[in-house]
Order: sequence, then structure tokens, then C-alpha cells
Amino acid sequence: VFACALLNSQPMGFYAPAQIVRDASDHGVEVRDVDVNHSLWDSTLEPGTDGRCALRLGFRMVKGLAKKDVDNLLARRGSGYRSLAALQQAGVRTAAIVRLAEADAFRSLGLSRRQAVWAAKRLETQPPLPLFTDLEPPPTAAEPALPVMTPGEEVVADYRHRGLSLKAHPMTFLRPALEARGVIPARALDTVRHEQMTTVSGVVITRQRPGTASGIVFITLEDETGVTNLVVFNHIFERFRRRILGDRILICRGRVEKAQGVIHVIAERFEDAGPLLPLMTADPDTDAKSFLAKGRFFF
Repeated sequence: VFACALLNSQPMGFYAPAQIVRDASDHGVEVRDVDVNHSLWDSTLEPGTDGRCALRLGFRMVKGLAKKDVDNLLARRGSGYRSLAALQQAGVRTAAIVRLAEADAFRSLGLSRRQAVWAAKRLETQPPLPLFTDLEPPPTAAEPALPVMTPGEEVVADYRHRGLSLKAHPMTFLRPALEARGVIPARALDTVRHEQMTTVSGVVITRQRPGTASGIVFITLEDETGVTNLVVFNHIFERFRRRILGDRILICRGRVEKAQGVIHVIAERFEDAGPLLPLMTADPDTDAKSFLAKGRFFF
């Protein structure tokens, strides 16, 4: 219930959606993806498979999706949609259908992300059917043999269009290369001595610069094992400003500070994660670079 309330609050304060969902999963909560036939605008609770409640992510998680389109979708959904054309007949704009397809929200129709995006793009070139709303428009050409997306491509697409993924964590695909560079996972910080130098990496989920912190920037990184809290003093921030503000994945070298059970890494330098991009997806020139390009946050 608490996770559901946080996801539906705007703004959510210090916590990012990925962080809230991660914490819910770590506490045994079943989390289910956004789906055209099951989600509401807000995230909701629904019966789970183990007798407990499951958390269903809401349409508000889909980037660029307007609430008015969701209202049209929900008003006509009834017992469920069986085609993308039915959404178009319900008054949902084609642009919104494309957003839903990009967010992988058509799994209950048996469509993969690429199949759904292809079908949604096809709607742009064909007028809505006047009747029989559960039918797809007649094909104008043979259906292409769409390549299956790699796990890395799926995860990158999830982060681009929803800000999180339930399939896997992006850092999973980079871990072997990171270990070769001496980068430790978040959970290993427990074994690092106080004031020892170490290198950590992760997806940026929050950047904050409180007005009372004398210019200090606090960054939270997430990897497949947990979160790492960075403390960046002003002179380090100014030196690495472009990388800190512009990169979605950061590699940080710093000194571990432990006090009263709290662990921070005092940042001393930031390294370029760009050379690792080819390891994330099979198409690094598009998906992966676009993923990292979406990393700018404002204080």
C-alpha cells in the first residue's frame, strides 16, 4: 500500500519510481507491468498469485502518455481490448497507442514490443474502421519477420519509456566488464573498510543539491544488487559537471565513509561509461546511446 501511494504521488520527493519498485520487490511484493487491459492511471493493488496483493503499475508510468487518452481507453475498455484497432475506435489517439506499444503494454494481447510498435505505426497510415472494433485493419503488405529483441534491448527500452524495468537491471549486462575494471557492486560496500578507496557504478536514480548543503550534491546509484549513495563536493562537481549531469550511468572512484550504519562514497573522480555501451544491447548506436542521453536531471 505504501509503495502504491508513493508511486501515485506527484512529486514523489527523494524517491524515484525505480527505487520504490525495487524496495517493494525486495520485500516480497509481486510487481506487475503496465498493461492495456489491466492497468489504471494510478498504480493499484490486485490479487496476487500467493494470496497476497500484487502491485500493478499504472499508466502514469508511461512517459509522454496523456491522461485524457487513458480516460478514453478506460471508458471503453469493458471486458478488455483484443486489438490495437479497438483502442483507436475507442478514441485513443494513435500517438498514445504508439507510446503504449513502446512501453510494452500489449503483452495481454500476445504482442511483443516490436510487434505492437509495428501494428501501432501501421494505424497511422490507415483510417479507423467504422464497425467491428475488435478487428485489425486489413493488411496492405506481408507482415515482416521482426527480429526478437535481446534481453538488453528490452531492458533499455523499458528504462527509456517507463523509467524502470521488471525484466532485469541494466547493470547486469555490464557486470563482467565492470568487475574487470575493479568496480564493485553496491552490496560489496559492506565489506569495504572505512576510508578505503573503491570504485562503484550504477544507473542514476536521483540527483539532489539541497539548499542547506553548501553546494554538496547527493547522488543515488542503483545496480542489480542495491543502491550506492555518493557525496559530491562542489569542486568535484564543477570538474565533472558535464558527466554528472549528462550521463545516465556513472562510474565513480571515491573514498568509503561509514558512520552509524550508514555508508557513503565520497566522490573523487568520475570515469566514462561510454565504452561499455556495446555490451548492453546488440544495437549500441541507437538504443543504448539514446538511453544514456536521457540521463539529464535538474536540481
